[in-house]
Parts: sequence; C-alpha cells; structure tokens
Amino acid sequence: MPTRLRDFATAMVAVAETETTALATAQLMRKHHVGALVVVDALEKARPVGIVTDRDLVLALMAEGLDPEIFTAGDIMSVELVTASPEMDAMDAVQLMRSNRLRRLVIVDDAGRLTGIVTMEDLLELLTRELAALAAGVLGARDREFEQRA
Repeated sequence: MPTRLRDFATAMVAVAETETTALATAQLMRKHHVGALVVVDALEKARPVGIVTDRDLVLALMAEGLDPEIFTAGDIMSVELVTASPEMDAMDAVQLMRSNRLRRLVIVDDAGRLTGIVTMEDLLELLTRELAALAAGVLGARDREFEQRA
C-alpha cells in the first residue's frame, strides 16, 4: 500500500514572516531545532511564500559579512517554492525532491495552505523501515524453507 506524505510529514512547521530579521530567523531555527523555516505571508499566515534555510543564512549573509539585523527572511528566502500535496505518494516525493535538487518539500492543501513539511531525513527513515521489513520477510521465507526441507 502506498505511503502518503500526510502519514508521516511533520505537521507542526516552524515559520517566519517575510519581515522577520535574519537574526530572528536564525534564533527561531535554534529554538525549534530545525534547519529551515517556511516563510509565510504576513496577512495569510497559512500561505507559504518561500523557505529559508540555515544554508541560506550562511551563504547569503554570514559569508558576505552582512548584518543579520538589517536583512530579513524575505531578502534571503528561496521564492521558487516547490510544494506537494498531503496525498502525494512518498516515492513520488522522492522523485520530486531529486528532480528539483531539494532537501525539503513544503506540504500544502488544495487551497494552498501550509499543512506540513517533509524532509530528506523523513524519507530516509521511512525507506529504511520499509527496507528492514523487506529484509525480515526475505529472512523469514528462507527460514521457512529450511524448516520445510529439514
């Protein structure tokens, strides 16, 4: 049976608004123990408009020596946001992430409202569990054959 993103995506998503300073953005990441914040519209807080990652902070600000109290999440966020439906199959999500070279997918409902986020780590954990179950099945079949032939 296919596994849908809604079955394992993180529903509690850490967010920032476009006007949140880069410094506050970094502090929110630290507070929530995440490497990215979904940037939401200031008026429609459930509508994602971009994503800002810890890498964005380092490459766009720190490496350039720019002041994180002047620049905002809106200044450094990725605006070409790739989103997925909660109903998307996990393997389709893997393909989408691979083709877009992403580590995270923002999950939105049919109305474009933020419902979750799925990370490469989430997918690796899911695939690891599936592979472990498959390996257990192979070993079980082998053991059953040994028992039947003994």
